[in-house]
Amino acid sequence: MSSTTPPPRARTRRTTRVTRARILAAALRELGRNPDSSLGDIAEAAGVARRTLYTHFAGRAELVKGLAEDAMAAIRHAVTVASTPGPGSGPGSDPASALARFVLTLWPVGDAYRTLIGLAHQDLGHDLVSELLAPARETVAGLLAEGQRQGVFHTVVPPGPLSGAIEAHLLALLGAVNAGIWADDGTGGATAALIAAGVDGRTAAATVRRLRDADRPRPTHPPDRPHRSP
Repeated sequence: MSSTTPPPRARTRRTTRVTRARILAAALRELGRNPDSSLGDIAEAAGVARRTLYTHFAGRAELVKGLAEDAMAAIRHAVTVASTPGPGSGPGSDPASALARFVLTLWPVGDAYRTLIGLAHQDLGHDLVSELLAPARETVAGLLAEGQRQGVFHTVVPPGPLSGAIEAHLLALLGAVNAGIWADDGTGGATAALIAAGVDGRTAAATVRRLRDADRPRPTHPPDRPHRSP
């Protein structure tokens, strides 16, 4: 056996991971298309036998739980990324920029797993939904508390309940995206979150636009052409 060839057990584990990921990706697509899709439909979409699907997931509840576990990992990663110094963050950043950057970072995760939002309470239950969203909730509540302390956000509603209200607002917007009645790359969601926190609309839009512009790669320009005399 070649030294570069992985041992049989390693190959088996890799195949298992790949098959599981393929099933979950198919589940997201099929359940997004039709929330009542059967496990047979999902297995067919994943290109695996039904018995193969059952070796990974005992039933629909386990399959949705698998989607939730992947979503939790994605949310934790996004929270870490959003907390890492970058454009619009760091010691000199203001709470409005920090909140907007957080929403912009989390939006693609919510967009990717928005199908799960409609299934969550039905298939997962309240406790698992709370566990799924806990890292984001805690981070937003902390940002709101700091913004209220600095006078950037309104203080009519305490940070905890205000975080819950903004979460519900963003989930409703993701639901609109899921229903096909709205399209957003996170810009509208982040602007809406700032307005809900008490930032005026013009400032909120400018803050999000500045962060978006800072994250865009700068265009590369061709070298200057030599000047020709007429």
